[in-house]
Amino acid sequence: MYHFHTVHKDFIIIHKVDELSFHSEDSSGLFKQVKQEFHEDLYASHRLDKVTTGLLLMARSQEAARVFGELFSKQLINKYYLAVSDHKAKKEKAVISGDMERTRKSQWKLLKSQNNPAVTKYCFLKKLDDLYYYLIQPVTGKAHQIRVAMKIAGAPILGDPLYYPKSKALVEADRTYLHAFALQFQYKNQSYYFSAPPNKGKYFKQPDFLDILANLNKPEEYFT
Repeated sequence: MYHFHTVHKDFIIIHKVDELSFHSEDSSGLFKQVKQEFHEDLYASHRLDKVTTGLLLMARSQEAARVFGELFSKQLINKYYLAVSDHKAKKEKAVISGDMERTRKSQWKLLKSQNNPAVTKYCFLKKLDDLYYYLIQPVTGKAHQIRVAMKIAGAPILGDPLYYPKSKALVEADRTYLHAFALQFQYKNQSYYFSAPPNKGKYFKQPDFLDILANLNKPEEYFT
């Protein structure tokens, strides 16, 4: 379900590898499981949707949690995601922005207003067979913002049970193809960069795509 990626004296980073809710009323929630296994109090700095795999940061003290909270609120922590769609986006590179509003069936929608917008950048990486691969940078941290943004961009995420129903997909999916690939930030005057390739999903394991990932050590350059 997850494994420890990095253990720092002030924070830990885990690699979430399967579908698992962040919070749960019982002990099955990801956050509770990690705290129980790590045997100390931890503080959630951000979250991942149940269907999303990848890197997740947790602070090991209240002071570290305060610092990371400020970094996230000031948009000083860069998060990079990988996604696959069976549709080509309307543009190869774009910024999707708008306020988010909850709708029925646990879904969210993007509004035209810009009072407290969710801001998502995406960039087309490569087409392999009938699939399109994207690199995504969520500037903000709103619920479901990447999934909604990619649907609006014309490239709904393959396997997404909420925003791209299986009955409408052109290709059969064995997972939701959204992965939190990398985290980049400065903490106490030191620069950090962490990345983890997806280890689940047949379309994430294509050799040509793995070649792209092997050279994806500066994802910020795709958005300049």
